[in-house]
Amino acid sequence: MGILFRCKPFALACAAVFTTACAGPSRSYRTDLNARIAAYDYAGASAEIEKARASEYGEKSAVLYHLDLGMVLHDEGSYAASEENFKKAEDRMEELFTKSISRGAATFLLNDNTTKYAGEVFERALLNAFRALNYVFLGKTDDALVEARKVTAYLARFSEFMEGESGWKDSAFAQYLGAMLYEQNGDRDDARISYEAARAAFARYAADYGMPVPEFDVPAYPGLAEKGLGEIVFLHYNGPAPMKISRTFQVAWNKAMLAVSESGMEEAEEQRFHNALRAGVLGDAITVAYPEYNQDPYRIAGSRVLAGGTQAESRLVEDVSAIAEHVMHEKNDAVRARAIARAAVKFVLSRAASAQVEQQAGAGWGLLARLVTNVASAATETADTRGWTTLPAQIRLARLAVPPGKQDVTIEFTRDGGVVAGSTVFRDVVVEKGRRTYLHYRTAR
Repeated sequence: MGILFRCKPFALACAAVFTTACAGPSRSYRTDLNARIAAYDYAGASAEIEKARASEYGEKSAVLYHLDLGMVLHDEGSYAASEENFKKAEDRMEELFTKSISRGAATFLLNDNTTKYAGEVFERALLNAFRALNYVFLGKTDDALVEARKVTAYLARFSEFMEGESGWKDSAFAQYLGAMLYEQNGDRDDARISYEAARAAFARYAADYGMPVPEFDVPAYPGLAEKGLGEIVFLHYNGPAPMKISRTFQVAWNKAMLAVSESGMEEAEEQRFHNALRAGVLGDAITVAYPEYNQDPYRIAGSRVLAGGTQAESRLVEDVSAIAEHVMHEKNDAVRARAIARAAVKFVLSRAASAQVEQQAGAGWGLLARLVTNVASAATETADTRGWTTLPAQIRLARLAVPPGKQDVTIEFTRDGGVVAGSTVFRDVVVEKGRRTYLHYRTAR
């Protein structure tokens, strides 16, 4: 014999706790993807991303799909295909940013996974920087300059949107890259402004992350031609991207006991199961989920470029891992506050629902309703762990003035202490007098 519950609190509680949001790419998927990148299997990584478009990304993480695929294609040297995906990602990010999506009731009662992922602020800045580089490698300088200008324009809008409260204000790498592009194009005022912005950003990096301010011992660009030299600019994308993980803090109690627990680094599904189990066994529980970044280790610490009888060490110009952690730390107070409020609403709705059921159908049914809503509430609470998986942990840059002509350019990769851990050679690199030639390489281990 069935029971039909005609009570608004029960319906609200069910709506709050039984709708599970897609959490985006799983940690196991992201780990496998990073392993392919580390093995230089870019074709395999691209195929894996495309295969996982529906299962791991879905419509709410479409931005991430295009970011991940675009970066792997850039690493591979498929710049036109990379640009196509980066453009789709930016168009969607711009649409979501412009709409300034409000956090509605569904998001409030569930978690941030219910919204469409619009990207972190540093991800958007790096997207435009990599779009600029795609155009550099495609020989489209004017388009590269458009992307360089977008970084400054977007960050100004973001600062206005945040009313100046964002601690991360500028990408030193994007500004430095823009300055070099302006300089080569003869836009001296724009180059000067971007170099000044880069210096200011590097000073903030030194204060916030302890990152040394990079210094490049190269001839001034206008003097390259007079000295009969060209320049090699080497970009070293180093280390795997930091990953967001879901942490939970749970308080559970009954008449006899109180339990407090905090999660480790298990997968979201496993975490939800453990939270639900504790909530169901102990009686009443409030579960709060929040994200943290975790940086997987990598052994390469630096690199040097050797060509034309001279050499130059690469300098760290963007500590992506440190920036990601800094941005997350800034946001987490607000994320935790929303999660606590959400947990409190779920708890109140659950108690109201069980009381209504008990009144209509008896104590046994009320107890069952409370158990079900407790378990479901804990099981659906997980943090938003979406992020740009295929970014490097670091971006390093080396500048080397060399004679014009074809050059074999050797790159040595070093561990801490300068010990060489591996190398690669770019054959027959064409260097023109008074011009810059850009190269890039990825290490992820």
